[in-house]
Amino acid sequence: MSIARDIMTIVGVSAGVFFFLAGTIGLLRFPDTLTRLHALTKADNLGLGLVVLGLLPQAGSVRDGLKLISIWMFALLAGATVSQLIARTARQRGPFT
Repeated sequence: MSIARDIMTIVGVSAGVFFFLAGTIGLLRFPDTLTRLHALTKADNLGLGLVVLGLLPQAGSVRDGLKLISIWMFALLAGATVSQLIARTARQRGPFT
């Protein structure tokens, strides 16, 4: 059973790293603030979710699993708040690159 958990962890974390990398490439390649923001927030939220999903089988208890999920939820909340503030500022000042 340990091998199956390890494989799930490797697959989940690897998929999460792929989405983190895709978000970083989007941040570096897209032309304006709003498209960069979109690429970064979507890819990073999904990437962190997949990393958490991959780490859940390795959690020692339900409490540890809930801690991982709560960290992901706080990151989702913070990402949504910060991206809203950045988008509002970009809209008020005009698109800046």
